[in-house]
This record gives sequence, structure tokens and C-alpha cells, in this order.
Amino acid sequence: MKPFTYESAPARVIFGAGSVAQLADEVRRFGFKRALVLTTKGQAALGEKTAARLGDLSVGAYPGAVMHTPADVGEAGCAEARRLDADCTVAVGGGSAIGLGKIIARDTGLPQIAVPTTYSGSEMTAIWGVTKDGVKVTGPDPKVRPVCVIYDPELTLRLPASVSGPSGLNAMAHSVEALYAENANPIASLMAEESIRALGKSLPVVVKDPANLEARGEALYGAWLAASALAQAGIALHHKLCHTLGGAFDLPHAEVHTILLPHACAYNRDAAAEAMARVARSLGVQDAAVGIYDLALAIGAKVALKDIGMREADLDKAAGLVVQNPYYNPAPVTRDGVRALLDDAFHGRRPAAA
Repeated sequence: MKPFTYESAPARVIFGAGSVAQLADEVRRFGFKRALVLTTKGQAALGEKTAARLGDLSVGAYPGAVMHTPADVGEAGCAEARRLDADCTVAVGGGSAIGLGKIIARDTGLPQIAVPTTYSGSEMTAIWGVTKDGVKVTGPDPKVRPVCVIYDPELTLRLPASVSGPSGLNAMAHSVEALYAENANPIASLMAEESIRALGKSLPVVVKDPANLEARGEALYGAWLAASALAQAGIALHHKLCHTLGGAFDLPHAEVHTILLPHACAYNRDAAAEAMARVARSLGVQDAAVGIYDLALAIGAKVALKDIGMREADLDKAAGLVVQNPYYNPAPVTRDGVRALLDDAFHGRRPAAA
């Protein structure tokens, strides 16, 4: 067996239907007394409800989170936390709310409790992200990882099928890259495989029967494992592509992951053959890239960048941005290779089988 390093994430996890009822107890457990609840504008009502649930333990709700966390949004969130003299944040929502909580943690030191309502997975990582001047910049910082995460499948019941599917494939992307990332290790790989299995099994049910709480729980379990694997192993070309397209062209985060994942798998198929075999085995298919593409179709997700606002005229610019500061990747990252990948993703072509 190859040598490896494994460092366990210190977050406390509460999992189960109805577990959001334990939020106030968790705030008290950590000694917090002035929690600022963070949400997006669209989740403002849930933020107010959460603040009311906390009662005297909350200084209010702030619906200022925005996708990709623009720099000015992060600054405004920090200013609000300071103004209210908050001693922690409680992020309720997906990657946007949790991402804002991470920037507040990075810049003010305030710890975060995360209550995910999607399958994005950022709640388990120590990676922050900020978009400035059209470029999304990410970096590691241990203090941005939430100190506690409450996974309540009931909170995902609000997600329509059009959001649940891409959100789940966003989580699956974390697991796929964890299998071949620079710091991949046997423990993270076990979590990644189980995550892919759980998501592949549950997402079609979630989309077909949105009220199925058992499937919702299975999907949330898969998302938790995906984020945990990603936190250990790191990221590669797929995430670089998504960060570039999301930050530079303001494309929807989960949909970008969904569309690009099959093509990133095809790009790395030969260089990460063992990882791709594990993905295929977890999904019960012959080829990872084709299997993920077909899963996206089966759950009604969009499979072409042209259908989510990307312009063909911007593909050259996108390819240039990706190769400027490429992440680690098992296959060499070349401009021509990335440009071809983006062209396939733009048109929504089905990857060729191995």
C-alpha cells in the first residue's frame, strides 16, 4: 500500500430527520450566546424562522448571502456580524450561505454552525471562496470549517426536483475528484465510493418522488460523505473548471458541476483508470463518464453549458483562464485539451465510452 496522510476533520455532526430541533442545544453546547443566522434572500423566511427558534440566543437573521460570494458581499457580512456583536454564525441553506459564513469566519474569527438544506457539501471543508473582478479565488484555512453541522433531511423537502438533481451531482463531483486528487487516501476513497453509491441510488428517487424522506436522507448522507472525502483528498481539474466558469461568467454553481463532471471524467479516464473504475462500480455502470452523463439525463438535469447561459464566444477565454493557474490533475492540463472539453460540455455531447 502506498504511504498516505489522513487528518480527521474536527466537526461535530448531528444527522437525522427533525434534528434541526437540536440547534439551540448545539449553540449552547459551544457556549455561544449571540448567533447571527445567514441565508440568501430567497431563504429569508427560513432565516427568520431559525432566528426565532433560537430566541435569545440569536441577534437576528441576515439574508445577504449570494452565489460565489462576491468580495463586497463578504465584506458586508463581516460588517453586519461586527455591528451586531455576534459571537458565531448559523448558516442555513446551501453553498452560498455557508460560503458567506466561511468568509466571516476567516476575516473575523467567528465560528460557524452549518445547517445545510442542499447537497452542496461545503459545510465539511476548510476551503473558502471569494469572487473579485470576475475571478473566483479559493484557499484553505482551518478556522472556516464549521464547528458543527446539522443534517436534517426534512429541510431538503423544500428543494424542487430541478434543484435537487444538480445539487446531488455537485456532491458526487466531490467524491469523484477525491478518488484521484493529489492527497487521495484509502479512507477518503472509501467514503467517496459509498457516497457515489448512495447518491446514484437516491437521486432518481428524490426527483421522481420529492416527498420521499428516506431517499432524501440517503442523498444527504451521500453528500456528507462526499464533502468529507473532498476535505481530505483535495480537488483537481473539474473543480478548477467550475470555479472558473462560475466566477468569470456567473453561471449557476450546481448546474456547472453537473454538466462538466462527465467530461472531466472522460478527460482523466486513462490517467486515473483505477479511480474511474471505482466510480463505475459504485454506479453499477461500465464507464464512469457515460454513466454520470446518463444519470444527469435520467434526473432531468441540463447537460449543456449553452442551456445555462454560457456563450460559445467565451469558450476560448474560459480555456485560457483554466490553464493560467491549473490545479493538480492526473492528466496533463493543456489549453487544447481544456478547450475541447469545454466544447463538448457546451454542446452537451454524450462522452464516448471507453
